[in-house]
Amino acid sequence: MKLVFLGPPGAGKGTIAARAREHYQIPHISTGDLFRTHIKEHTPLGSEVEAILGRGDLVPDAITVEMVRERLSADDAQRGFILDGFPRTIAQADALAQMARLDYVVNFVLDEEVIIARLSGRRVCKSTGRIYHILYDPPKVDGIDDESGEVLIQRDDDKPEAIHNRLLVYQRQTFPLIGYYRSMGLLVDIDAKGTPLEVFARLKAELGF
Repeated sequence: MKLVFLGPPGAGKGTIAARAREHYQIPHISTGDLFRTHIKEHTPLGSEVEAILGRGDLVPDAITVEMVRERLSADDAQRGFILDGFPRTIAQADALAQMARLDYVVNFVLDEEVIIARLSGRRVCKSTGRIYHILYDPPKVDGIDDESGEVLIQRDDDKPEAIHNRLLVYQRQTFPLIGYYRSMGLLVDIDAKGTPLEVFARLKAELGF
């Protein structure tokens, strides 16, 4: 099962990918994780990415494509994979078509007001990295991390004005992929409202198992 997950920020792609990874026994491949791994391991690609990000620039398609190509050649990806965060552009999609024959491209659909409610309600503990939600997964004590007792923070990119900007970037850069894959007959739309269990049940029903 070779899958690509598409959808706006806050649609729950990472959460559903974790469930799909266990269910289908295939790796969840996130480009963000690939960047961090290469940087941590001081690979030549990692050094290049670190320098680019340090300048505040976007990582060029050629470097992202090469990282994905290398990851898809690993033994654990031969039975299938879930790509999350790649492709982001038509050029990346064209490159991916040269690497693998996809089974489905899953498009998680969610209204903007629900996205804003989800993302703006997130709170994070700086030291532990644990993520809470003021509505869906609150801490035991309001505003305090369960483990460390530290005050929880709201990340800048989870504030409403930043969320609006992230959605605009998504619409401009990634939304064209929906038409690209729909025209190829690969796109499956999944309603991303509700609990992760409900959304994953819809995904399994659409994919047939």
